[in-house]
Amino acid sequence: MNPALGQQHPISLYLKVWAILFVLSTMSYLVDYFQLHGALRWSLILLFMLLKASLIISVFMHVAWERLALKLVLFMPPLAIVILISLMAIEGDYTFLNRVVAFMSP
Repeated sequence: MNPALGQQHPISLYLKVWAILFVLSTMSYLVDYFQLHGALRWSLILLFMLLKASLIISVFMHVAWERLALKLVLFMPPLAIVILISLMAIEGDYTFLNRVVAFMSP
C-alpha cells in the first residue's frame, strides 16, 4: 500500500451503510404511515434518528477508525451538556412544584 494514498475502504461498506440508512428511513416513514401516537411514536422516531446519525458519523465521517482519545474528545462534551440540561430540568420541575404547593396552601 502506498502511504501517500492513505487507507482505502471498500465500496461495499458504503453501499451496505446506504442500504441500512434506506431501511431505517423507510421504517421512520412507516411510523407516520401507520399513524402511531404518543410515546411509542416519539420513541421510534428518536431511535431511528439516533441510529441513522450514529451510522453517518461512524462510517462517513470515519470516526469508527479513530483512536479512543479522539472519540472521547468528540462525544464527552455533548454528553455532559445533555446531563447538565437534564439536571436543570429536574431542578426546575422540583422548584415549580414546590411553588405550586406553597401558593395553593392556605
